[in-house]
Amino acid sequence: MNSSVVITGLGFATSIGHSRAVVSQSLRSLTHGLSPWQPVADADLNVKVGGLLSGFDVSWSNPAAWSWPDEFEIEAHASRSMPPHGVYALAALQQAMKEARLSDVELRDGMTGLFCASAGSPKMLHQHLGKLESGGWRRAHPHGVISSVAGSLNFHLAAMLGIRGASCGFVSACSSGSHALGYAMDEIRLGRQQRMIVVAAEDLNAEVALPFTGMGALSAQSDPLLASRPFDCGRDGFVVTGGAAVLVLESAASAVARGVRVLARMLGWGQACDGHHVAMPHPDGRGVRDAMRMAMRDAGVTASEIGYVNAHATSTPAGDRAEARALREVFGDHAPPVSSTKALTGHGLSLAGAMEAAFCVLALNEGFIPGQAHLIEPDEDSTHLNLPRETLNQQPRLALNNSSGFGGSNVVHVLASADF
Repeated sequence: MNSSVVITGLGFATSIGHSRAVVSQSLRSLTHGLSPWQPVADADLNVKVGGLLSGFDVSWSNPAAWSWPDEFEIEAHASRSMPPHGVYALAALQQAMKEARLSDVELRDGMTGLFCASAGSPKMLHQHLGKLESGGWRRAHPHGVISSVAGSLNFHLAAMLGIRGASCGFVSACSSGSHALGYAMDEIRLGRQQRMIVVAAEDLNAEVALPFTGMGALSAQSDPLLASRPFDCGRDGFVVTGGAAVLVLESAASAVARGVRVLARMLGWGQACDGHHVAMPHPDGRGVRDAMRMAMRDAGVTASEIGYVNAHATSTPAGDRAEARALREVFGDHAPPVSSTKALTGHGLSLAGAMEAAFCVLALNEGFIPGQAHLIEPDEDSTHLNLPRETLNQQPRLALNNSSGFGGSNVVHVLASADF
């Protein structure tokens, strides 16, 4: 069986908004969510900007002190054993399930699955191991494992939602959310599930951000307008963000039977590895090049049909350069409009691929193409790209969503408008 796959629900907890309407407006107006940030109080660090989430405070060691915007109904007992990003995920999940009109019966019928992407919570792991060590290794906190390890997100949400279909967590660094989405698509195409909920989320705290300083990967800028500049010749690294994004996928037949509105279609996906270096992309972007071609082949479309590319471009010199070269090889001198929305949000790590797929859904569904924010002067490898400085009020029918992670792991989705 090979079922057509559609998207029927979206949810957001991001630096540019916590609802579909606000996120869409931020993308249209190129309103960024970057703010001055001091990851560690009273420490003069070379990290001064972050993609912060307004209204959420999950900074406390005791989850009982966490808070979130009033519009989200999150019971304290539900979050007390979760990692901080679990709160973001619950907020985004409420929105997506409401839009997709998923009932408790459908969640628990064995034909709805759950795939999650996150790296776990370094903060909670450090906290619990620190207490264990200081206490003489004899008394471990009962939530020590389930609030910190990679996979904690799907552990909690599968139990909370009563999921009886497929449940799995994905950990492939910055490709994690995209892997979860691609494999969720396959579950439906193969007839194993009728519906899949894809949740991607990441903490935002010093424990997540500061290890990247050892790699020289983060921007040292203190001005949010200069800190995240994908494809710009003056870029100096990425800005970290956290949050959550949720997409509900289902077979077209299921959507029709349930009478729910189709927001967009997933036509295909591809993945390919650079086979080059643990932390640096291949200079010519051969992995993301191959993944783009595989995705389009899987979708049955050609490069000339693509109307928009949401690039992975994180604002690191090596990464943006490699992707720009790959885009030129795939599209030649006639590239479609390209932008990296990380200029607005910052880089969500495990969250990025799913969040940006959801941005593509908004663009396809509402008829706009996000411009390349904060671009002053493209570098020499990016001058051939079609990088609109402002949002375009035009309807793309096909979009590519690119993601790349450590080890040269590259994932690309092909998404289409609902009427494609």
